[in-house]
Amino acid sequence: MPIPAPGAEPQAWLALEFVPGLGGEGMRKLLARFGAPSAVLNQPISSLSQFVTPTVARAIAAGASIEKIEACLKWLESEGNHLLTLADDDYPRQLLEIADPPPILYLKGRRELLKRPGLAVVGSRNATPSGLQNAEAFARILSEAGFAIISGMALGIDAAAHRGGLAGDGSSIAVVGTGLDLVYPARNRTLAHDLAKKGLIISEFALGTPALAQNFPRRNRIISGLSRGVLVVEAALASGSLITARQAGEQGREVFAIPGSIHSPFSKGCHQLIKQGAKLVDEANDILLELQWGTAKPVGAASESKVDETETDPLLEAMGFDPISIDALLARATLPTDQLIARLTELELDGAIASMPGGKYQRMR
Repeated sequence: MPIPAPGAEPQAWLALEFVPGLGGEGMRKLLARFGAPSAVLNQPISSLSQFVTPTVARAIAAGASIEKIEACLKWLESEGNHLLTLADDDYPRQLLEIADPPPILYLKGRRELLKRPGLAVVGSRNATPSGLQNAEAFARILSEAGFAIISGMALGIDAAAHRGGLAGDGSSIAVVGTGLDLVYPARNRTLAHDLAKKGLIISEFALGTPALAQNFPRRNRIISGLSRGVLVVEAALASGSLITARQAGEQGREVFAIPGSIHSPFSKGCHQLIKQGAKLVDEANDILLELQWGTAKPVGAASESKVDETETDPLLEAMGFDPISIDALLARATLPTDQLIARLTELELDGAIASMPGGKYQRMR
């Protein structure tokens, strides 16, 4: 679609944003026909009605809520808050390639991160300890390689991916399904503050928009649209991450998936994606090579040496990599119950294993 001429005042964009029933598709139609938002606002109802319903045309002519516009302009006065429109030079070209690019994006944080190549890392909200560890580790390596790590700021894999991204040079971008004057979920408030300071949070939803269920699948198209590829770390068959992966495929992006235990419900979604053509990855270099980005920087030998030491532990060998109960471990290992429990406690404190729901333990990679 034609890009509106730059220089339009924020008030004109916001006046269209707050027209009831207009939406992104209607706004894009009007902008494609009339150009700048100010030109749209000056059209008679008869002209507007050729592209939107008569009700919406009358709402445009009547004018938007002054209170909403003034509240948003006040929000924009705070440091780090921005309004990004289709007319702006730094509107991400990747987003212009998707079927329904948002005409307006609200930004909080480092606007310049939108110029960096993006890599999405998504997955289950109810992630396993190893899934969280993988998400953070992959994200950190990919961030060190220069990618901005993009995710949805949900609990679980998303949050771990953001933490990994913030730890690297590429930083991290969160695409959220609420207005930027809200933090959802509230448990991620500290993460949201870190992202606003060192990364970037973006939303197509106006200030005050609550956490509505229908908004989150919509924001997923922006996560994939901003990215060169999408990595799914853990996902059940009903996971919203599969929506992001499907949209990524439709947008011509690469889809990657980390395999897991055949017994874990959190691996079923990844395995389904791999069957459908997603690229199986078990290290970050698989992604970098597929994207022709070279190889990853080493993140340090300390963690590798620790893994080498624990791999020879007889109890870890007996555990395998699937979650296992104490009763099953007693049948495999040769330790008395009290010694087994003591050893499990030591390994958990060392980070070699993690406790799971149902009294099970899992070896960490």
